[in-house]
Amino acid sequence: MPTEADEQGVRWLDADQQRDWRNYLRGNASLQEHLNRDLETAVGLSLSEYEVLVRLSEAESRTMRMSVLAEELVHSRSRLTHLVRRLETAGLVARRPCAEDRRGINAILTDEGFARLEDAAPTHVASVRERLVDRLSPEQLRQLGEIMATIADEDLVGPPDGA
Repeated sequence: MPTEADEQGVRWLDADQQRDWRNYLRGNASLQEHLNRDLETAVGLSLSEYEVLVRLSEAESRTMRMSVLAEELVHSRSRLTHLVRRLETAGLVARRPCAEDRRGINAILTDEGFARLEDAAPTHVASVRERLVDRLSPEQLRQLGEIMATIADEDLVGPPDGA
């Protein structure tokens, strides 16, 4: 049953909704922190850096326009620019003007970046399994995937900063 709005029109969370919301916040923050720490400790990459390398590795010619990469990662363009700059300094990613549109910039996964990703992937997969996949039943994992796909639906939540 939906909660009723107060005199200002606010529909406050009831006790169960508040509990579930806080559990989500704690669980998500804990999962992100552990996945990030596991990667940084083992291979010196942050989870965000790893995700950039993964997306580029899956793209045609290991190349993706920066604006598209920002949308896929749900990062602001400025955040992605800083992230890619760090990866570029490390020799893992290169940036080049788009051949089709000289105004755009492509991020390109270097051979060194691909090798680093291959080194990091087993650690990351083991961490994801230990901290999420193996802790849930197959049905819970499927439901979680469906729930998060609903949350990530572009019609509901667009990328930040109009990226």
